[in-house]
Amino acid sequence: MPKVKPHRTSPSLDMTPMVDLAFLLVTFFMLTTQFRPDEAVVVDPPSSTSDFMAPDSDILTLTIDDKKRVFFGYDKAPVKEAAIKAVAAKYGVSFTPTQIKQFSLMPNFGVPIGQLGSYLDKNTEERKALNPKLPGVPYDSLNNQVIDWVLEARKANAAIFKKPTFLVIKGDGNADVKTVQTVIKILQEKDINRFNLQTSLEMKPTSVQ
Repeated sequence: MPKVKPHRTSPSLDMTPMVDLAFLLVTFFMLTTQFRPDEAVVVDPPSSTSDFMAPDSDILTLTIDDKKRVFFGYDKAPVKEAAIKAVAAKYGVSFTPTQIKQFSLMPNFGVPIGQLGSYLDKNTEERKALNPKLPGVPYDSLNNQVIDWVLEARKANAAIFKKPTFLVIKGDGNADVKTVQTVIKILQEKDINRFNLQTSLEMKPTSVQ
């Protein structure tokens, strides 16, 4: 006697909830994503085979381009706000709350403290047009503002976040070696001997078997 085969139906999957979830995720990322402002200077660091990675936060960056200019940057807005107030007090300069807020949003800058106010008053496009002509933060022996920014930022980060600062020197591949050496000497004169030179990663050489 032949067996009776039960009728089998193909399983169905309702994709409507999945589509709704995808659109919700896209909407969420569109509303919450914050675009990083353009840096005042872009450099092309030399390459190396070191795979040491910098931490995710508490990073102070001194950028040195091929025109011997030094730019200062920090990754935390509260630290930058505290640093600009401290450096301004030392040099007898004042900034408005709007200027201080604007400064805290910039990745880095490269002007003397006396010119910083007028630079902050300009809009994004005006600052972008000025960036190639900026003189950089002074670092000579008679007007060494770079070390003041470094010291005040380190102090602010320790006071606000109770964390040490990770200092990075980011030099262009064509940067003047003497300028890099001068910046390192400035740091060492203040007993800042722990810092890293940022490079771009290249493939390690493979050994021939």
